[in-house]
Amino acid sequence: MGMKSKAEVVIIGGGSTGTSIAYHLAKLGVEDVVLLEKNYLGSGSTFRCASGIRAQFTDEANIKLQRYNIEKRWKHLSEELEYDVHFKQTGYLFLATTEEEIEAFKQNIKLQNKFGVPTRLITPEEAKEIVPPLNAEAFLAGAWNPEDGKACPFRVVHAFARKAREMGVEIYEHTPVTGIIVENGEIKGVKTEKGVIKTGIVVNAANAWAPIINEMAGLSRDFVPIKPYKHQIAKTEPIAPGQIEPLTCPPAWNDSYVIQDGEDGGVICGTGLEKEPTSLDDVQPTYDFLREVLKWATRIIPALKYVHVVRQWAGFYAKTPDSNPAIGRIQYVDELYIAAGFSGHGFMMAPGVGEAIAELIIKGKSKVPLDWEWYDPHRFERGELRSAAFQIG
Repeated sequence: MGMKSKAEVVIIGGGSTGTSIAYHLAKLGVEDVVLLEKNYLGSGSTFRCASGIRAQFTDEANIKLQRYNIEKRWKHLSEELEYDVHFKQTGYLFLATTEEEIEAFKQNIKLQNKFGVPTRLITPEEAKEIVPPLNAEAFLAGAWNPEDGKACPFRVVHAFARKAREMGVEIYEHTPVTGIIVENGEIKGVKTEKGVIKTGIVVNAANAWAPIINEMAGLSRDFVPIKPYKHQIAKTEPIAPGQIEPLTCPPAWNDSYVIQDGEDGGVICGTGLEKEPTSLDDVQPTYDFLREVLKWATRIIPALKYVHVVRQWAGFYAKTPDSNPAIGRIQYVDELYIAAGFSGHGFMMAPGVGEAIAELIIKGKSKVPLDWEWYDPHRFERGELRSAAFQIG
């Protein structure tokens, strides 16, 4: 069975965003959708992420989008996709080490509460009740939202792809895109190593690889300036359930965080050590990261000193200059859309973003509370940066 030679929509990138867009297009009744992935589904950033999902952002656009994602999408996703994605509302706990930080937390909480996110300021004692082995003496207060949570990235991508295929989407893995045919500002087709697919609509959901796809469509690589930064994670052997269920992060400690994996109870440890990769294939973990991350993890949870590290891996934060993604329609090429540059937040945003892009393509607008202007892919060339999206986890 060869590859299809034409499609109504071609999506490039098979992570949580691309598979979500494919599913949502099929759900809207588009019968002829093709998704192309150069490696295997989830192989970019999705399968390397820390699994967290939160509405605790510091700006209106991200808070509104994420409240919608959690309330209306993540809570119902397993049922909707008929496959358990292991979404659990285990919360996010940010910890303050100074009075200035407490003030900043209070401002953030006020903004989050304004849009219906139930974050509240808690004492170190309350934090220790939520995370029993926490080094509570080191902190002055916490920002706690019990409705944030986590899900299994492997299951999420599988569930979106499985449902999309059921509804007729063709997914081709190990199929790198080699070019995009554009004539007079209109898309005519997508070239791959396995042949050409005629199409008039392309969605660039390639995240760290998105500038390469934009260039194929005749744009400059810097049109949406996305830089890949290698972020790494170390993971421990399983510990007893219920110890570090929420993502627990003191931002002042180098954005370090710990969270128990929702699948096996191992502890995922991260820290804000960013490395520029040598290439887009460079996901080699480093020893200096391991040393750094364990220093902070054992300060947050001293008992981790006695737990074995079993794995370490790396993936990309595909970062834009303001750490917000580019989502929307690109004006220079008719029917070229982008959802990329998620800066570490693609997985948590994927259900709502996929729905919004699918509706934008088919209806020209979306009921998802996604602020198109905020995420406008053209903002960079206009020099209009947004306030940097809060980074961690």
